[in-house]
Amino acid sequence: MQDDPASELVAQIRACRLCADRFAQTATAHAPRPVAWFAPGARLLIAGQAPGARVHASGRPFTDPSGDRLRDWTGLSADDFYDLSRVAIVPMAFCFPGYDAKGADLPPPPICARTWRARVLASLPKVRMVLAVGGAAQNWHLGPGSVTARVTDWRSHAARGIWPLPHPSWRNTAWLRRNPWFETDLLPDLRRAIRSLMETVQ
Repeated sequence: MQDDPASELVAQIRACRLCADRFAQTATAHAPRPVAWFAPGARLLIAGQAPGARVHASGRPFTDPSGDRLRDWTGLSADDFYDLSRVAIVPMAFCFPGYDAKGADLPPPPICARTWRARVLASLPKVRMVLAVGGAAQNWHLGPGSVTARVTDWRSHAARGIWPLPHPSWRNTAWLRRNPWFETDLLPDLRRAIRSLMETVQ
């Protein structure tokens, strides 16, 4: 819809070039490609960190092994995961931040969240559940703290509608092995909560 404020906001974000100079100076020397994936009917908000190189190429969030793992955690099919009428995917930065000289991921530029995040969240009035994926998203939605501490205390956060999750990157495989309760206790409850939410008629 031409007059839909959320659609206008998506268009503005996709046209954003605030970080063009910053990205040009990274090891990848790439141009901005904001990946905005939200609509006002969403009831589930997936708050991630920033797109990776594969998402930068595809223009679609979580089209990478991290996305495969996250979909498994949520119990959502790909069709449901990408259903804009029910799911919004809003990272802390909409663009791939690039790599440093050693090939490590750069953090999401804070200017992105400062510029866009409050406006995006205000355009999603039906959101009832937030998945705060990784430290950057948790800092925004829950305040400062460690990922392990917040995920360990997931029940108290989930009672307020915010589910803290580690980032689903392969780099966190060792963390998952050290914390088997994540798969045995947290994930079954998470899947039940998401299933109930997705079945809710609004």
